[in-house]
This record gives sequence, structure tokens and C-alpha cells, in this order.
Amino acid sequence: MLYLNFKNRGKLSYQFLRIAVKLTEFDKVTQNYGTDTKLTMAEIHMIKAIKETDDCHVTKLAALLGVTKGAVSQITKKLERKHMISKSTDPNNLSKQILRLTDIGETANDCHEALHKEFDAVFMETLANATPENIEFLKDFLHRMETEIDVYESNGHIQL
Repeated sequence: MLYLNFKNRGKLSYQFLRIAVKLTEFDKVTQNYGTDTKLTMAEIHMIKAIKETDDCHVTKLAALLGVTKGAVSQITKKLERKHMISKSTDPNNLSKQILRLTDIGETANDCHEALHKEFDAVFMETLANATPENIEFLKDFLHRMETEIDVYESNGHIQL
């Protein structure tokens, strides 16, 4: 829930927070992504990472995503149970399991990519009247905010 009628509503920082909260709420919603199986945001992004990674295995995904191998294993087990991915032994290293998308996983990834294209279109439509300088300012602003939030979080102020 988002309380919208507070006295600081007009401040830019609060508007930024409202957008962040809305995106966070959207992130919590499970979606089918063109299949009959609900997927969390973490699961669909794991599917995307598997799709975009050659010779994909747990250790490689953990390094790529900046998470533990245990975290990757938990999600990949769920995706395997949901028939989104399959595992096979790497013929060059019998201790590794290669991860691949199934046909259903490919469908979910394609639908996810289509949603990103829709979001990109909304974003670009919103910026249609912006000058190149406006866009450059926005890029710089967002980059600086991301950096500041990382610093703020690393100092123990917030847990994202």
C-alpha cells in the first residue's frame, strides 16, 4: 500500500520514492509470461540469464548474477520443477550440469522480452519531447542516484 496524501508529496525525492515503490510492487507480482505457470521476477530473470549465457552452469550464473551458488541452485530447482529448464551433464566436465531452457522456458523468455519492449516503448514515449540534453541529464541523475543508494545501503542505512 502506498499512502499518497502526505504533505511532502510534491517533493521530487518523494515522487522518486513513489516510482520506486510502484516498481517494487510490480516486481512482487507473479506472472505467467505466456505459459500456464506462475513465475516470480527472480525466476524469470534467471531464465533470461540462462538464455543469454553460453555453456550455462550454476557457478557461472552465480558469478554473473552476483549471488551465491546456493541461491542459483534454489531457483534452478524450482524452474526445473516448473519444466522451464533442463539440466544435462557437461561432456567436457562431468561434475558440471549444463542448464538450458525448455520450450516452455523459451516461451516465458520470449514473453518477458516482449514485456520489456513494451516498457521501453512507454519509457521512450514519456521522453518523446525531451532534448538530448534532458536525456543526458536523466541518465546522469539515475546513475548518480543508483551509486548514492548503493553507498547508503553499504553504510547500513537501508536493506534493499
